[in-house]
Amino acid sequence: MSDPRPADPPLPGTLRDYERAAMALLGDDVAGYLAGGAADEHSTRWNADRFAGIRLAPRVLTDVRDLDTSADLLGTRLEHPILLAPTGAHRLFHPGGEHATAAGAAGTVYVVSSYSTTAFADLAAQAAGPLWFQLNPVPDADFVRETVRGAVTAGARAIVVTLDTPVAGTRDRQSWNGLDLPGGMSYPMLGGYGGLRPDPAARSIYRPALDAGFTAHDLARIVAEAGAPVVAKGVLRADDAATLVDLGVAGIIVSNHGGRNLDTVPATIDALPGVVRAVGGRVPVLLDGGIRRGTDVLKAIALGARAVLVGRPALWGLTAGGADGVRHVIDVLRTELEMAMALCGVTSLGAAGSDILWEE
Repeated sequence: MSDPRPADPPLPGTLRDYERAAMALLGDDVAGYLAGGAADEHSTRWNADRFAGIRLAPRVLTDVRDLDTSADLLGTRLEHPILLAPTGAHRLFHPGGEHATAAGAAGTVYVVSSYSTTAFADLAAQAAGPLWFQLNPVPDADFVRETVRGAVTAGARAIVVTLDTPVAGTRDRQSWNGLDLPGGMSYPMLGGYGGLRPDPAARSIYRPALDAGFTAHDLARIVAEAGAPVVAKGVLRADDAATLVDLGVAGIIVSNHGGRNLDTVPATIDALPGVVRAVGGRVPVLLDGGIRRGTDVLKAIALGARAVLVGRPALWGLTAGGADGVRHVIDVLRTELEMAMALCGVTSLGAAGSDILWEE
């Protein structure tokens, strides 16, 4: 695939600058796949916009000369709480694909998608940072078992099970049948599920590679057999969160799939407090969706998240600058987080409680 970008493109300054630079480089189909949400895209917009409605209440007279952004997550100590969310087909965005993303994510967790265009084992053999593996359950328990076993054997430190996609949503900027990969690209982790699309002659909302019958029983089996911590992704309701903790998950990701599945669900930052209350500190809660500034990270932490994940911003960075772009996107967010902490009089993430959020 031809690559129009210069060999050493200048790196943008803010995440919005990265977005503009990336969209200028991508063709219409890939740009639509990256930017698009479900239906009228209300939830996609709300994910980012709702952070602006949460105001900060900065403390003064605090010594902020020494800031600690570290976070402990499933037995791993991270320098900061900014993780890379699972996103698919990175070779569509940069020739280096997932290898470039993994190189840029050194120092934090990169959650590798089932729809990666690079095999997990190949990434794990070279990755400088911890990798988690994201699983989209398929309707074949043996295939799921072998996929999880292979990822853990290769070095996955956690298995992230996506729960919010029994079927695909309405994506007007992307063909309902999915995105065509150019010749030479594939989804190696989907193995025998290469036929990802439904029969075009049949009227059906179901896809061969999505398990519409996945239930608590199936998740409990994965938890019991995985050999690594299992994190549940795609949770908005408090009652679901409580059930998941009872099933033995090691963490929960509050996510609405970037607003890509079901439109008019709430922004994830609005759903976060209810999930945190339901979990009651028994497992870490993470947030995925809408993070565009360091202040967004701080607000999520103040509302009870242990860490956040970024999806589209990482792909903007990958598109505009390869591994360096991914690394810089993370660094921009971390630097802005440090600034927000200092300006709010917060010296560690553990000290960032709801008292730094403005109340009427």
